Amino acid sequence: MKTIHKKIVIIIMAFLVVLGLTIIILNQLVPKAQPRWNVASEEVREANAGTELNYTAVGDSLTEGVGDVTNQGGFVHLLANNLEDYYGFKTVNDSNFGVAGERSDQINKRLTNDTDLQESLQAADFITVTVGGNDLLRVFQQNFFNNLSVDTFTEPMEEYQGRLEEMFDLIRQQNATAPIYVVGIYNPYYLTFSEITEIQTIFDNWNVSTEEIVEAEANAFFIPVNDLLYQGVNGNVGVGEDVSDEEMDSAATLDTAETTSSSTVESSTTESSTIDSSTRSTSNNALYDGDNFHPNNLGYQLIANAVRNELINTEALWMPEGGVPSETSQ
Repeated sequence: MKTIHKKIVIIIMAFLVVLGLTIIILNQLVPKAQPRWNVASEEVREANAGTELNYTAVGDSLTEGVGDVTNQGGFVHLLANNLEDYYGFKTVNDSNFGVAGERSDQINKRLTNDTDLQESLQAADFITVTVGGNDLLRVFQQNFFNNLSVDTFTEPMEEYQGRLEEMFDLIRQQNATAPIYVVGIYNPYYLTFSEITEIQTIFDNWNVSTEEIVEAEANAFFIPVNDLLYQGVNGNVGVGEDVSDEEMDSAATLDTAETTSSSTVESSTTESSTIDSSTRSTSNNALYDGDNFHPNNLGYQLIANAVRNELINTEALWMPEGGVPSETSQ
């Protein structure tokens, strides 16, 4: 009996030794979990505790935040919160002037006539713009029953570039120095019509046309997002509501007629620009299930990440007086 007991004790001790060694080895080999958001040093955050930042966002439905089920303003609200977390600012005052369905000419009309928007731009430390998607969709709609080709978009694209140049002029009339970050468009139809490669070519060309104008401007930056969204998160296909915690962590480490109300514009845009989910064989987990066109909360997080990274890279251009930059740009 004593022999059996002694053997059991030896087995248990050996097991515990092996378990302890295994834990030590795993701690050395497996990287420790990182926080969802990287932040500046505690010293930088403490120094920024009294700093306020003014952020103006102008554009279409991507700025308004259509598809954000929290109704907090899509990537604009996420970006403002993240900058507060990263730098330790007292607050980032985000002013959202996004109107769903608006084309570049309609945004320019607001830039000319909307005094609230003009005053917000005057006070802005930095500005974001979303534009181009509805201009592109209008070309699709106007030529839907014709023989659409890549060449169909050449002349409308050049006209759009002229309106985009005008947009920069109108913004600079209100604020000559604040950096402007222009978010590109993405192809929401890729998973449904992936075999029609011309569609992606059209979206790519439109993004290039936007980037050409942005690069010609001072203190202006183009932020591409197509590759972040068009195939879903990590290239996975699935329903947005079923996004896993792992995908969220990955993301975090990652024609309408002119109307007088944004609700009417939004309704018109949804009807004319989206595809009924019942006709789709697949669904993009970065897009809103309600229309399979606009980003969902995860998609907006991806956009916010991309804009945030560019802001950090260019922080010397917008950091307000008294604010302390992060070590990454020093």
